[in-house]
Amino acid sequence: MEKSYSESYKVAGVDVTAGYRSVELMKQHVARTAVPGVMEGIGGFGGLFDPQTAGMKHPVLVSGTDGVGTKLKIAFLMDKHDTVGIDCVAMCVNDIICTGGAPMFFLDYIACGKNIPEKIAEIVGGVAEGCVQAGCALIGGETAEHPGLMPEDEYDLAGFSVGVVDQEKILDPAAVKAGDVIIGLASSGVHSNGFSLVRKVFDITEPEVLKEYAADLGKPLGEVLLEPTKIYVKPVLEVLKKINVHAIAHITGGGFQENLPRAFGKDLNAEIRKGSWRVLPVFRLIQREGGISEHDMYNTFNMGIGMAMFVSEADAEEVLGILSDNGVEAHVIGRMTEGDHSVVFREAL
Repeated sequence: MEKSYSESYKVAGVDVTAGYRSVELMKQHVARTAVPGVMEGIGGFGGLFDPQTAGMKHPVLVSGTDGVGTKLKIAFLMDKHDTVGIDCVAMCVNDIICTGGAPMFFLDYIACGKNIPEKIAEIVGGVAEGCVQAGCALIGGETAEHPGLMPEDEYDLAGFSVGVVDQEKILDPAAVKAGDVIIGLASSGVHSNGFSLVRKVFDITEPEVLKEYAADLGKPLGEVLLEPTKIYVKPVLEVLKKINVHAIAHITGGGFQENLPRAFGKDLNAEIRKGSWRVLPVFRLIQREGGISEHDMYNTFNMGIGMAMFVSEADAEEVLGILSDNGVEAHVIGRMTEGDHSVVFREAL
């Protein structure tokens, strides 16, 4: 690699040697994510993976792709880049488990104004941590230096994951029926959705505002907003081993109103009991400071519930126990009724 150098390209704004340095620095992080099936180390033209499908009758691949979005603006202002990679992984693998599948591997894509190897390695360190939490391997990626397209100190981060599920175990919204209960899995914060609104509410253009609101939140606003998205893969897979789960919904952009109906049929309603879980203080603060209606809050943010599982009432207590044993706070937050494919909010009993 020492011979691969172009003075002309460097003058144009691209230092290829920085890319090689980034790869060397990130290898230690990638090594942490190795799982059975990984066939080749980082740096090749393609990531090779041998799916571990023994025992499956009809393996089906399932994929998910997403980015971090404008939450990255918070990372830029705080000059903290080791957690947004967790968000990137979470947004993909949390979608995959909604099918009943398990993520096998992940690839990332980083576009940057200037390749600073230490910063790139920090970002990839977060990606690797997300993969460890999800039990999948980081088998490849791409870092592209784009001088003139974006500021030197900024970057964009996206990725995708591929998982596998036995066809007979694919979760089907048609399995959800009236009388099923909805179990809400607690979120870790705002996760990685709604940040364009968050930044507008607090007028986040300078770092100073991110140091405020500690009295309301118990810590500075910036720390709360950068809290990485909860990865639910391992706890949910434990539930799936023991319980006939009917459907799962990942509560992302669009909040309750958009995401819950994706998990049940058009002749049903999801009745949600307000007060059945703790709405995190950051959401109360956003609503107050922005003068935002309750409808818009539940239609934009997760409000403290990052994932919902639809199960028979008879299984609810066992599901809550399994989730608790695996470190996830969860509550019965509602019930399915006959209806017109709506989400209906009821006051707590």
